[in-house]
Amino acid sequence: MSTTPTDRPAGNIDPKLLEILVCPLTKSTLEYDSSKQELISRAAKLAYPIRDGIPIMLPEEARRLD
Repeated sequence: MSTTPTDRPAGNIDPKLLEILVCPLTKSTLEYDSSKQELISRAAKLAYPIRDGIPIMLPEEARRLD
């Protein structure tokens, strides 16, 4: 089995995707927390989960930040 440049280890997110994703509530940029597998919206004080490499950009699925 050969690998291609698009192959990424499980749990990693495509950097190009991170460049275009914004918070659905505030339209602000997101920070990637690789240890928690979350995208952080400081403006909305929410952490959107990343499951199986897919960002779940639903506010009702997000974790509130203290």
